[in-house]
Amino acid sequence: MTASLTAAPRADQARIKWLVAPSSASWLEQANARPDLVLIDHAHCERKAAGVALQLMFRYPSDEGLGAALSPLAREELEHFELVLQLLQRRGIALKPLPAPGYGAQLTAAVRKGEPERMLDSFLVAGLIEARSHERMALLAAHSLEVALRDLYSELLTSEARHFGLYWLLCEARFGREATMARLQELAAVETQALTGFLTHLEDVRMHSVGVELGSSPV
Repeated sequence: MTASLTAAPRADQARIKWLVAPSSASWLEQANARPDLVLIDHAHCERKAAGVALQLMFRYPSDEGLGAALSPLAREELEHFELVLQLLQRRGIALKPLPAPGYGAQLTAAVRKGEPERMLDSFLVAGLIEARSHERMALLAAHSLEVALRDLYSELLTSEARHFGLYWLLCEARFGREATMARLQELAAVETQALTGFLTHLEDVRMHSVGVELGSSPV
């Protein structure tokens, strides 16, 4: 069965101003062809997202309010990990390591080394990953071929949107809107480049594997 992108998920994606290009129909078709692989990868993504929040808290212990903002986010990411893990267990699927796509590594490589630029970039990279996760979960919530998967992704959408919104607020409070927007545009281009290309092997499909529609920017 071939999936298609309908008006509803594209309208949802259009509200995600962080992203330069929407995900492609080919990515959705690949994800629906190997839902168990995407679920396993999703579990890893949720756990990694919790780790990123904790890492930032430890990196900037003197930043007033950062721990209070990121601690609830880390807990929620772990709750999401548990939800995905429970679904995997019900499906009789073990949580196994998977080769990661180059997406996260390419974004991390774009983070500047010196402070305070490193803080700004780290927040924006975390927010971009959350934004892309939200966008793709919206597609899966609308188009997954199984009710259980549609229900899972639908349940996670609101909190995922809140997560990338939180990273935006952290940036704007510390660096101002103009500086935040300028750097976001640069990193958003890197994010799109990291997802540009074609998947050669279906076994490599992941939540953040390649697949975007270039020249079809959100409005």
